[in-house]
Amino acid sequence: MKQLLLPVLVTCLLSGCNGSSSSDNSNNGSGSAINQDNYQKNAIVAFDDNIKVNQAVDLFLYYPDQAVSNVSWQQTGGEPITLLSNTSKAVAFTPATAGNYSFEVSFTQGGSAQTLSHTVTVSEADNYINARLGHVVQEGNKVSLRAEVAAELDSANIRWQQKSGPALTLTGSSLSGDLAIYFDSPAVSQDTLVEFEVSVTQNGTSYSDTVAVLIEDSPAIPNNAYFEERLANVFPYRASSPYAATLQDCLYSNELSSSCTLARLPLIGRATPNPDIDNIMDRVLVSHAWMGDRFKEFLENKDPHGDFRTLLQATTGIVISYDIRPSFYWAATGAIYLDADNFWLTANERDTINAAPDYRSDFGKDLQFAMPWRYIKNNDYASESVDAGSRESRSAQDGLYRLAALMYHELTHANDFFPAGSWNSFDSNTRILDAALATTNQSDQLAVAYPLQSDTMRALAQVSFGDGNATDTQKAYLPADVSGFFSADQASDFYNYSSEREDYAMLFEELMMYSRYGIVRDVAVTNQPASEVIFADDYIVDWGQRGRIGDDDIKSRVNYVARRVLPGFDADSVLDDLPAPIAMTAGNNWIENLGISPASSITLERKLTFAQTLEQISHRQVIRRAYTRTLPYYEKPLPKH
Repeated sequence: MKQLLLPVLVTCLLSGCNGSSSSDNSNNGSGSAINQDNYQKNAIVAFDDNIKVNQAVDLFLYYPDQAVSNVSWQQTGGEPITLLSNTSKAVAFTPATAGNYSFEVSFTQGGSAQTLSHTVTVSEADNYINARLGHVVQEGNKVSLRAEVAAELDSANIRWQQKSGPALTLTGSSLSGDLAIYFDSPAVSQDTLVEFEVSVTQNGTSYSDTVAVLIEDSPAIPNNAYFEERLANVFPYRASSPYAATLQDCLYSNELSSSCTLARLPLIGRATPNPDIDNIMDRVLVSHAWMGDRFKEFLENKDPHGDFRTLLQATTGIVISYDIRPSFYWAATGAIYLDADNFWLTANERDTINAAPDYRSDFGKDLQFAMPWRYIKNNDYASESVDAGSRESRSAQDGLYRLAALMYHELTHANDFFPAGSWNSFDSNTRILDAALATTNQSDQLAVAYPLQSDTMRALAQVSFGDGNATDTQKAYLPADVSGFFSADQASDFYNYSSEREDYAMLFEELMMYSRYGIVRDVAVTNQPASEVIFADDYIVDWGQRGRIGDDDIKSRVNYVARRVLPGFDADSVLDDLPAPIAMTAGNNWIENLGISPASSITLERKLTFAQTLEQISHRQVIRRAYTRTLPYYEKPLPKH
């Protein structure tokens, strides 16, 4: 995965946790409110009187003292734009041309239907700073907002100031010059607007923008809830689904305190053997409709072998939401939970996704080694990232490999707990969790037949992927020590050591990425660069391999998994075709070890492209977590009730 800071825009991420900012932007929390009620009630509230082209526009239906329902926004005038949350109390969009944009919102209040309208005037003036994205959250939801600053302005001069709403405490930093801060929305007793102004002053001129979030009052989360943190509002992608009334209650609700029965929400393969895409889409929950659209397109256009349709039979549903990070499968509900960042195609779609970093980003920071990984195709990264400030779109092909790897991984978990032969073996009144626990996991059998040997690597994996706490002995291990531990064992990646479940899933994921896409995985042991923002060439390889699953000792483990996860798949022929692992050059950095596959497979054009890429990457900063520990998935612990 390439993560480069592009020179056109500097992107800043904003959010925070139960806190407040003072008017001088230097205090992280005063504990008092700021202009609690500064807006016209029972109306559409808009921000920024002077909207410019390519500046985000936020509109809010603000009825703080009254309940409203059945909200529906539509555009009634101006250059057509797409409203990605038209059933929410807030809509946001970015106008690409100047002119008037008119909107109408219909809703039910006090048992009667009502309608309000609003017009936004957009000018051709230059826009130097942009704050995104206004939206609605429940109290306790994680919030992220971001600012984009034109390249000619110094981003170090950024100042954020809270203008209204309950006081917020921002975690890890102040509001002056920091580029990444987040917050959890505070408790409120009614709909409450929280407004921020972001500004940059340079050469005596100040540039500013505003952005707001509407916080809705929410019931307390029960003590025995399966999901202890506030979840986003989601809805069935298909309102006509026979499971529409069941999906949220069983899969993604803070009220969920006991696993649903198979009678209420059966496995897809139990209810509909050999399901088609419509059957699968009947099981999809989303926070935004576009997420379901993209998932459906993925199944229609990017699953030519039917792998994902087949593997999805072992699940009860699919949840895609802006607040899910990292992705996971959960046997308590039988569903897979997917980070929406895997699905966006337009910048406007990406704007609706919470940008909070993975909570594990700093795990293992006290260790003296790192174990970076990447997927490689034709001696280059299989996937690239689009900088948030560039406002670039991407094609479905651009995100295919990242999403495919994630799907193979999570669906391996589902088929580990619920292999095909078990789907019809349970009484319909059995809870999903009880059925999962009653099954003999195939991953446990792998651990008996082909066990990993290194207890040291298991313990280190708990530091990097579990709780982040390292012992003095672990802190003393050098890259050379870890190279010896890892290379002598039969794991394909560091993450295999986090649990038997993850060992099982990693092996199948890597096999299928090679089989279906000709993509191989790199894994290495390197030093641990000390800076928070680093260069890719700061990672110096002590040991590394490309295509480690081609090792003869690991092939047997891969074959064991493949035969059980996808019985109809011809694993033998793929394993026979697997090339032997390619060794990285010790002493070279992570980027210098990119072009290590045989040169005969690369055209002259590809060689030139790689040389240019090497020069570019080695001189640009990269986001630390993209090259070290953070993975796109994790193992959520099962509830005890």
